[in-house]
Amino acid sequence: MLKHIPKERLRIGLALGAGGARGFAHIPVLEAFDELGLKPVVVSGASIGAIVGAGYCAGMSGAEIRAYVHELFRRRSDVVARLWRTRPRTARELLAPGGLRFGQFDAERLLGAFLPDTIPADFADLEIPLKVVASDYYGWKETVLHEGNLRKAIAASVAIPVLFRPVLIEGRVMVDGTVFDPVPFDAVTPHTDIVVAVDVIGGPTGPANRVPSPTEAIFGTTQLLMRAILAEKLRRPNAPQILVKPAISSFRLLDFMKVNAILKAAEPVKDEVKRALDRAIAKHATAHA
Repeated sequence: MLKHIPKERLRIGLALGAGGARGFAHIPVLEAFDELGLKPVVVSGASIGAIVGAGYCAGMSGAEIRAYVHELFRRRSDVVARLWRTRPRTARELLAPGGLRFGQFDAERLLGAFLPDTIPADFADLEIPLKVVASDYYGWKETVLHEGNLRKAIAASVAIPVLFRPVLIEGRVMVDGTVFDPVPFDAVTPHTDIVVAVDVIGGPTGPANRVPSPTEAIFGTTQLLMRAILAEKLRRPNAPQILVKPAISSFRLLDFMKVNAILKAAEPVKDEVKRALDRAIAKHATAHA
């Protein structure tokens, strides 16, 4: 496998999509790259994809990221303790810009409690270039962040309004990157020969006549909107050569304590990525012979 062309001549991009806890399914994809001895020349990420991508671009292997999340979410009491440390400590913090913030986490503080120390503070210190997608709230547009404060950029990308406060970057209010780009493959397309994109959006599941709870309806409708955005993007000429969609729709956005089950469900995607890369590389080699 992968003997068709010298690896150093091939520019592979990797786009890691949004999906909350379903984003653990990105890990087998990273392991496929590692086992093939390949490294993407650039990675893009939205929301959880930005988090996983940052770890990988910082030098963590797929196996190391797997081990980290296994330990991180092994005990519910430890997770609760980390969350407790992110609470507002003063009335001033509670009265953040925009009014009272009951029920909304500070994304930067939360990331500080959960991200590995391996992830640096600045984009410049990454081993692989990373493109982080956020949404400019007042500019009505997607913003691709690739320099400066890395952790603030990730915080902006994960800032789902229901859960997190918006993030200010260079005087602009940023929110969840999935609003415009749930699988940001076009952020890496101009720099690559082959793009691997990973769709962990999922979608509502269950009996067709079961009425969802209010919370389920909010998050499920968001999934449907992201599915519509992705479907439209895939009609464009710059669609990725490889798009994989792990079978993780049965898991919910906040099912982080189900890391083992999500990884097990996503495991088949590892071989799928290996086979797809072999075909894509062979096709590229033939076209450039």
